[in-house]
Amino acid sequence: MAGDVWGRGRVQGRGQGRGAAVGALTLAAVAEGIRASQEQPLGAPSPSPQPKPREFEPEAETQVQPATTASGTEPGSGAPAPAAGNEPYSLNSAQEAVPQGPHQSSWEEGALTDLAMYVATCLEEAGFAGTQATALTLSSALEARGEKLEDQVHALVHGLLAQVPILAEGRPRRAALRVLNSLALEHAQDVVRALLPHSLPPDRAAAELWRSLSRNQHVNGQVLVQLLWALKGASGPEPEALAATRALGEMLAVSGCVGATRGFYPHLLLALVTHLHELACGGCFPESPKVWVLSHRGPPHSHASCTVETFKALLTGDGGRMVVTCMEQAGGWRRLVGTHTHLEGVLLLASAMVAHADHHLRGLFADLLPRLRSTDIPQRLTAMAFFTGLLQSRATAQLLQEDLILERLCTWQRDPEPTVRWLGLLGLRHLALNCGKVRHMSTLLPALLGALGEGDVRLVGAALGALRKLLVQPGVPLRLLSSQLRLRLPPLLDDARDSVRALAVGLLGTLVRRGQGRLRMGLHGPLRKLVLQSLMPLLLRLHDPSQDTAESSEWTLARCDKALRWGLLEEIVTVAHYDSPEALSRVCHRLVQQYPSHIPCFLSQTQGYLRSPQDPLRLAATMLLGFLVYHVSPSHVNQDLLDSLFQDLGQLHSDPEPAVAAAAHVSTQQVALLASAQSQPSRGHLLYLISRNTCPGRPTPRYADSPFQRRSLEGRWGCNGPCSPGPVPSF
Repeated sequence: MAGDVWGRGRVQGRGQGRGAAVGALTLAAVAEGIRASQEQPLGAPSPSPQPKPREFEPEAETQVQPATTASGTEPGSGAPAPAAGNEPYSLNSAQEAVPQGPHQSSWEEGALTDLAMYVATCLEEAGFAGTQATALTLSSALEARGEKLEDQVHALVHGLLAQVPILAEGRPRRAALRVLNSLALEHAQDVVRALLPHSLPPDRAAAELWRSLSRNQHVNGQVLVQLLWALKGASGPEPEALAATRALGEMLAVSGCVGATRGFYPHLLLALVTHLHELACGGCFPESPKVWVLSHRGPPHSHASCTVETFKALLTGDGGRMVVTCMEQAGGWRRLVGTHTHLEGVLLLASAMVAHADHHLRGLFADLLPRLRSTDIPQRLTAMAFFTGLLQSRATAQLLQEDLILERLCTWQRDPEPTVRWLGLLGLRHLALNCGKVRHMSTLLPALLGALGEGDVRLVGAALGALRKLLVQPGVPLRLLSSQLRLRLPPLLDDARDSVRALAVGLLGTLVRRGQGRLRMGLHGPLRKLVLQSLMPLLLRLHDPSQDTAESSEWTLARCDKALRWGLLEEIVTVAHYDSPEALSRVCHRLVQQYPSHIPCFLSQTQGYLRSPQDPLRLAATMLLGFLVYHVSPSHVNQDLLDSLFQDLGQLHSDPEPAVAAAAHVSTQQVALLASAQSQPSRGHLLYLISRNTCPGRPTPRYADSPFQRRSLEGRWGCNGPCSPGPVPSF
C-alpha cells in the first residue's frame, strides 16, 4: 500500500483512500498519464476528479484522470491548492502547489521524491522489463517538467538519499533502490554527478546507493564508466577525484562487479596507477577531507590509501589475489604512494601481473602505447614504467614487434631526463634476457657500460644489476666483459653511495665465479688483473659501515680464494668477524709471497684509505699497511714510496680517533724499520733470500686496538639477542 509503505499522504492510489492498494497500477498507465500532462500548459489546473469508486475496479486503473482543484473551479479561478490526501498526485497539481519564495527548491525535491515513491510501489513485483518501463516513466516525468533534465535527476537523487535511511529493511528499501537503478539505466551520467558530492564527507546512504548500483548488472557497467571519466577528468588530488575513487571502491568491493569492467579493465587499472602518481607528486588538496572511511569499515584512510584499497578491490575481484599478495610482500603498495618511489612500485606491479595476471597483457599494451606519447608527465612516466615492467613477459615478442620496441628503448636512452634513461635501460635488460638467452647484445652492452659512468644512482644500479644478470646467461663474452670492466669497475668499489658499492662488489664476485675455471689455469689475463687490482679495497671493505657492502666483500673474497686457490677462506672469515691480527698477518703474508710484483700497488691502494673520512676504514688501512710492510722484502719497495707512507702515517699521529693515532705509531715504526733495512749494504745472496720473508731484525707489529673484533649480532643485525640469525645475502 502506498500510504502504508511510504508513510506519505500525498502518494495515493487513483481516487483511493489511504489504505487502498495501488500495486495494480500499470507502468504503461502512469507513462500515458504523464505524456497526456505534457500536452497541457505547465501550471494549468485540470478538470474535476471522478467520484471515488466504491470498489476496486481494475478496468478503471488503465487510465489516469487529470486532477483539478478541490472546489472544482475553472482554470485560472485562483482557488486555493488542494489538500494532500484528497486527490491523486499529478505533475500539474504539483506545479500549482509550488510555493513561492526561498522554500520552492526543497518543495520540488519533495514532489519529485513523491513521484519516485509512487512508481517504486509499482516496482515491488516487477522484473527487468518493469525496470525498463520505469526508466521510461521517470524520463517522461522529468522531461514534462520543462526544465533541465540534469537538475531534475539531481533533485530526485537527493530525495532518495533523504528517504532511504528511514525506510525499513526489506521490500520498501529494495523498491526505493530499484527506482535509483531504473533512473541510472537511462541517465547514468546525471545519477553519478548527483551522487558524487555525497561521497565526501562519508555518507552511509550514498555508500548504500553506490553498492545498489553495483549489484545491478544492467547499470553497473555504465556507472563504472562514468566514474572512470570523473576520475580522469579531475586534476590531481581534487575532491571530485577522491569522491570518484571512493565510489569506485564501494562498487568494486561488491562481489561480481569487476566483471562489468570487461572491455575497459586495463584503462581503469592504468587510470588508478596514474592517479597515485599525481597524488605522490602533488600532495594533498587543502580543502579535501583529510581522512575517509570506506563504508565506515576499518580505520581512516588518506586519499592515497583510498586509491590503493580501490586498486586492491579491482585486482581481487578479477582473481588477482596473488598480485595483491606479491605487492604486499615486496613493499610495492608503500612504494606506489611514495613521492620518490612511485615508479619502482609500478615496476613491481607490472612484474606481479606478468607472473599472475598475464591474460591482461594484450589489453594493457594496447592502452599503454598511446600513453607513451602523452604530454602529461605523470601519465607518460607511469606508462613508461608499466611498459618497461611488462617487457619481462616472454609473450612480448608475440604481441609487439621487437625491432620497434628496441628503437623506442634506444630513443629513451638518449633522453636528457635521467628517469627516462633509467627506464630505457631496464627495458633493454628485460627485452634482452626475457627468453632465457642473450639477445641484442650489440645494443645492450654499450648501453650498460655507458650507464656505469652516470651520476644518477638508479642508472648505475640498473646497469650493475643487468650486468650481473647477464653474466649468468650462457654464451656471454666473458673476456670482453672483463676487459671493459677493468677500467670501469674499480672506481665503483669506493663509490660514496652505499648501494653502488655493494652492487659493484657483488658484480666482481659473480665475474670471478663465472671465470674461475680459466683463472685456475692461469688464463683470463684481464680478469686476473681486475681481481689483483681490487684485492686491497675488498679487504678494507670487510669493515665498511654499510652492512650490504661488508657482506658482499666477504662473499667476493671467498670466490677469489676458491678461484685462485689461496687457501685463505678461514682467515678471510676470521678477519671479517673476529679480533685476530694473526689471521690478517697470514693473509698479508700469502699475498706478498704470491704476488711480489704487485706489492707497490697494494701499498699505494691501502695508502689512499688513510685519508678516508670513516674511522673504521682509516683504522683498517693503518693496520693493513703495518702488516704488509712487515712482510715485504726491502728490495720490492722503493725509497720514494716509503717516504710517502712515512709522511701520511705521521699525519695520523694527531688523529682525533685515539685508536687510529695509536695504530699509526705502530705502522710508522714498521716503515722506519723497512727503510733502515733498505739502507743497509747487501750481505750476499743468502741474506737476500732470507730478507724476502719476515726480517729477523724487525719485531712483529702489536696493535693496542683493531677493527677486527668480534661483531655483536645485536649491533650488526639490529636483533634483540646475540643468538638471533641475520639475513643471508642472495648473490
